[in-house]
Amino acid sequence: MNIEFTKDLYTGNAQIDTEHKELIRAINQLLDACKSGKGRAQLETSINFLSAYTKKHFSNEEKLQLASKYPKYIAHKKWHNEFIAEVETLLGNLRRDGANILLVAQVNTKVAALITHIRVIDVALAKHIKESV
Repeated sequence: MNIEFTKDLYTGNAQIDTEHKELIRAINQLLDACKSGKGRAQLETSINFLSAYTKKHFSNEEKLQLASKYPKYIAHKKWHNEFIAEVETLLGNLRRDGANILLVAQVNTKVAALITHIRVIDVALAKHIKESV
C-alpha cells in the first residue's frame, strides 16, 4: 500500500510540504518495487535518496526553526541528527552486506518513524512558523 499525502501530513508551509511530497514519492517508488519483487534492486537508490534528502530537508527545516525562534529547536535538531545517523548506518550496512530483506524492513521502519515525525512534530513546527510571522 502506497503512502498518500493526506491532510494529517499537510503542514501548510509550502516549502516543507513540497519536500515532504518529494519524500513520499521516493518511498512509494520503493514500495512499488517491493510489490513487484524488485525491492532489493531499488533499495540502494532509496537509501541514497533518503540520506541526501534528510540532510537537505532537515537543514531547511532547521533554518526555518531558527528564523521563527522555535522553542523546541534543540530537541527537533537532536531528532534530526539521530535520524541522519541511523540512515547512514543503513547505508553502511547496504555497502557491507548488500541489499537484503532485513535491510528493506529496517528502511521501512525508518520511513514509518519519519512519517510519524511529519504528522506530529512537523505539523506543530509549521503551526509555530505561521503564528510567528
